[in-house]
Amino acid sequence: MQRILSTELPARVGATVRLAGWVHRRRLLKSVAFLIVRDAAGLAQVVVAAPAVREQIEALTEETVVEVVGTVVANPTAPAGVEVVEPTVRPLGPPAVPPPFDLYRPVLTATLPTQLDHAPVALRHPVRSAALRISAAAVSGFRATLDGRGFVEVHTPKVVASSTESGANVFALDWFGRPAYLAQSPQFYKQLMVGVFERVYEVGPVFRAEPHDTVRHLAQYTSLDVELGFVADHRDVMAVLRETLAGMAATVGERAGNALATLGVTVPEVPAEIPAVHFTDALKIAGAPADEPDLAPAHERALGEWALREHGSDFLFVTGYPMAKRPFYTHPDPARPAYSNGFDLLFRGVELVTGGQRLHRHADYLAALAARGEPVEPYAGYVDAFRHGMPPHGGFAIGLERFVARLTGAANVREVTAFPRDLHRLTP
Repeated sequence: MQRILSTELPARVGATVRLAGWVHRRRLLKSVAFLIVRDAAGLAQVVVAAPAVREQIEALTEETVVEVVGTVVANPTAPAGVEVVEPTVRPLGPPAVPPPFDLYRPVLTATLPTQLDHAPVALRHPVRSAALRISAAAVSGFRATLDGRGFVEVHTPKVVASSTESGANVFALDWFGRPAYLAQSPQFYKQLMVGVFERVYEVGPVFRAEPHDTVRHLAQYTSLDVELGFVADHRDVMAVLRETLAGMAATVGERAGNALATLGVTVPEVPAEIPAVHFTDALKIAGAPADEPDLAPAHERALGEWALREHGSDFLFVTGYPMAKRPFYTHPDPARPAYSNGFDLLFRGVELVTGGQRLHRHADYLAALAARGEPVEPYAGYVDAFRHGMPPHGGFAIGLERFVARLTGAANVREVTAFPRDLHRLTP
C-alpha cells in the first residue's frame, strides 16, 4: 500500500490508507487514545480503541517515527474534518529522545538561543518550518520572474582572490598556500557575465565578516543577485526590481498559503510604482542632519512610516546616496557627481535591497580606484574586462532572510534562518 500524506485524507473517506510520520502528540483518555501524527504536509488524528494498540501508543515517545495503517472516517472536529480509526501502528525506528521543548504547542516557548542550539528539531515546529516554506516560495518566484524576462541563472565562485566591497571585512582562508577570501557577494562576476548573457541572476550564499550582533545581520546569508545590461540609468534597474518583488510576492501567496495562514500574515501589495525619494529629501523626512552620509536604522523606520502614511506603501526607494558611501564601481549622478545613481529599497522601514547603475568604462574604473587611493592590482582581473567592451549596466541584491523576516514580522532574522551563522554561532 502506497503511503499518502495527511492532506490527502479528506479525499480517502472510507478507504484504508497508510500514513507515516512523527508522533506529534498523544492524548490518553480513559476510554480512547488519540495519536496525532505529523508529516511534511500537516497533522493527522488517529483514534485508538483496541487495548493492544493503546498499550503500544502509551509506550511511544513524542517524535518517534511511526507508520499507521487504518480506515479514514469523517469527523468535523478532527484536523481537516477526518480521522483514522482501527489502526495498526508500527514504529519505523527506536523510541525518540524527546526534544527539550514541546513541539505540539502552538508556539515554541523556548528561548531563541535554545531553539538555535537544537535547530534540527526546533525547525520541525510548524511556525519555524512555515517561515522556511515562505523562503522557498520567494526564491521560486524570484527565479520564475527573471526566467520569464530573459535572464540566465549563473553560478559564481565563493572563494575569491580579493575582497568585493572595498573596505568591508572578509573571511580569510588559505588556498593552497595563497591568501583567499570567502566572497562577500557575486558582484564582480555578475557584472562580467553581463558581457556574456546581458541579463543574469544568482541565488547563493555570501559572507560578511562584520562584527554585527543585531537582529538584522548574519555573517552568512542568502543573496538574490541580479545584473542587467543596456540600461539608461538606475531607474531601469529599479523597474526590474519592482517586477521581481511582485513576482516573489505572488508566488509566496500561491505556493505558501498554508504557511502564511500558520503565521497569521498576508503578502504585502507591491505598488505598480513604488514611491521614491532622493537621499537629500529622505534626510529631511527622517529629521536627520543635512550632512548625514547615510541612513541609520531609526531614519529607515521613520521613512517606512512616512511611506505607509503618505503613499500606503510598505516599500520605498531612496535614491542618490552619496558616492562616499557607495562602492567604487558605482556610477555617479551626471548632474550631481557627489551623489550616486544608486538606491536602497526599504521594506517596512528596513533596508532590504541595495542596487544601482555601475561604471562600465575601463578609464572610469581606473579613476575611481585612484580617487579612493586603492591599487588596481587586487582588482586587475575584474577591471581588465572593461577594456573589452561592456554596456551600461546595473543591478541589485535582495537579502532573502531579511525579506522573509520583514514579511512574517519576525523580530530576529535568525527566526527565519535554518542554521544561522553569526558572530557567536558556528554550530549546529
